[in-house]
Amino acid sequence: MLSAAELRPGLAVRLEGALYKVLEATYHAGQGKMGGVTHAKLRNLDTGTMREWRFRADEPVEEITPERQTLQFLYRDDDLAYFMHPETFEQTSIEIARLGRAVHFLTETITVPVEFVGGQPIGIVFPEIADARVADTAPPEHGSGTNVWKSARLENGLAVMVPPFIAPGEIIRVDVERGTYVERARKR
Repeated sequence: MLSAAELRPGLAVRLEGALYKVLEATYHAGQGKMGGVTHAKLRNLDTGTMREWRFRADEPVEEITPERQTLQFLYRDDDLAYFMHPETFEQTSIEIARLGRAVHFLTETITVPVEFVGGQPIGIVFPEIADARVADTAPPEHGSGTNVWKSARLENGLAVMVPPFIAPGEIIRVDVERGTYVERARKR
């Protein structure tokens, strides 16, 4: 058990009998006799739905420690993503709803840690920021002085808003959970 004030993004917790992954957690200190509160954004690991929850700072929360195995992504269909253990070749499938936006960034042969609770896969551990190539957007505008962003479609099918100087074919960095532009990728 941990207190609600200790919640951090990435933790798995059990609330009201359901498993949740903490996406965001913000602690607000209380004043005087008022105790602090923690506001948390959670994803239900069974349904994939988001929920916001408010906890008293001292409220106990059951933390679940998932087992992690590094598996190779194979492919996905309409409902499931398939992963394979690189040594035993055992395959595991995970519902796409459990993966969130990270499913758009999975490519063949990528290896990711997969989390298991009670022998059942509950999700993957994916980096917060991922690189993606812009497939289609309006031509770039340089020096226009406007702060109006434009829509862009990435090669993985995700649509994001980007600054006006981004051109088709460029690689950008994207916040995976929010699906938002972070910066232009550095040239190596």
